[in-house]
Amino acid sequence: MYEISLSEPKRVFFCGIGGISMSGLAEVLLDAGFIVSGSDRTKSPLTDNLEKHGAKIFIGQEKENITKDIDVFVYTAAIHEDHPEFVEAIRYEIPMLSRAELLGQIMKNYKLPIAISGTHGKTTVTSMISEILMEAEMDPTLSIGGILDSIGGNIRIGHSDVFVTEACEYTNSFLNFYPKATLILNVEEDHLDFFKDIDDIRNSFHKFALLTPEDGVVIIGGDIPEVDSVLEDVKASVVTFGKTQSSDYYATNIFVDEEGLTHFTVNSPYYSKEEFVLGVPGEHNVLNALASIALGDFIDVDRKIMKEALKGFGGAKRRFEKKGVVNGIEILDDYAHHPSEIEATLKASKSYPHKKLWVAFQPHTYTRTNAFLKDFAKALSLADGVILADIYAAREKNTIGITSKDLLKEIEKLGTECYYFETFEEIEKFILKSCAPGDLLITMGAGNIVNVGEDLLKN
Repeated sequence: MYEISLSEPKRVFFCGIGGISMSGLAEVLLDAGFIVSGSDRTKSPLTDNLEKHGAKIFIGQEKENITKDIDVFVYTAAIHEDHPEFVEAIRYEIPMLSRAELLGQIMKNYKLPIAISGTHGKTTVTSMISEILMEAEMDPTLSIGGILDSIGGNIRIGHSDVFVTEACEYTNSFLNFYPKATLILNVEEDHLDFFKDIDDIRNSFHKFALLTPEDGVVIIGGDIPEVDSVLEDVKASVVTFGKTQSSDYYATNIFVDEEGLTHFTVNSPYYSKEEFVLGVPGEHNVLNALASIALGDFIDVDRKIMKEALKGFGGAKRRFEKKGVVNGIEILDDYAHHPSEIEATLKASKSYPHKKLWVAFQPHTYTRTNAFLKDFAKALSLADGVILADIYAAREKNTIGITSKDLLKEIEKLGTECYYFETFEEIEKFILKSCAPGDLLITMGAGNIVNVGEDLLKN
């Protein structure tokens, strides 16, 4: 594999440089003095930002973008072997790295690389840890899978030995990483277009845990089914967090105050009981905070600093994000696209002031919708009313023949009010007609359903 050292700048080309992770890695290399170029299909704020930092950006992905003087070609899992730039890079015999391989190479340049994994919750926990480290003035380099207001984007270039990143299991990409502190938040069925079943997924997380060195730590959800199989032969220290006292870290006395802040007491074998206040709602976020606190304890962050950071934490973009009010209807947006995430978000919404709870949901990928059809229906039925958009295809083609109408039928079987519309324009008209002042609307999904709420707020 091609080796990259941040102390030896090279010429690097990013195929798909506008992606949220790829753009962040490009910015890290630019800061280190690398000559960076790359391409994407469209301009975006992320590509504009890279141009300001000195990157050469091509809009349109053509073979002419590739030149012989490029030292390494970086690509994502979405790029196929017949892609014109990929083909040209092979013709010129340019060394190649996948996005995950490059991220792993970058991690090797830091003394404390921290990787946050799990089926869901990665962006929130990465953001929480980022706030803690910045509050502690540790000057970390951060690579987040979402937008964090406090850093004005998804990337922060620090100049310490601390590096923080999300670690995604899809296509086993996180097996290219070199973490010293490894977080595994949960292990559930997902990405079944790649993994065979839950055992295959559990095995992938097991291999990831084994990457942690003896002087490192694996912080893992103690409630994960068959958690011992994930931890088998792990030489690093192991710390668990969960809902009960069987875990090293667990919370008691959880309640939401009149301002909507979540209070809880942290119990651990390492410290006396202490109360924390969290700026985002939901029991799932209490668990996310426990994982973050356990990491902070491992690297000796003062708990007073952690308390300040978590109390001020307002979440990352598209994570229970308050968008605004139109016609007396409050609009929030959430990235939830897995049944467990939807359930957690809607349960958290119960403590949020509202009359009727509406969800405008856009299913994400055909394989996921098909695999979890009944689970999606059950989770969405926690809302008072559901509005369905077409399935967001992402990287897939509909070879299964599933549609949002199949999900509508399952939701109606559970007695929940549900509607389906082909276009966002129809959804927006329905919302203005059917939602009343005091209602809460959550636009939900990993695609572009966020546009519905943003369009309504423009009117």
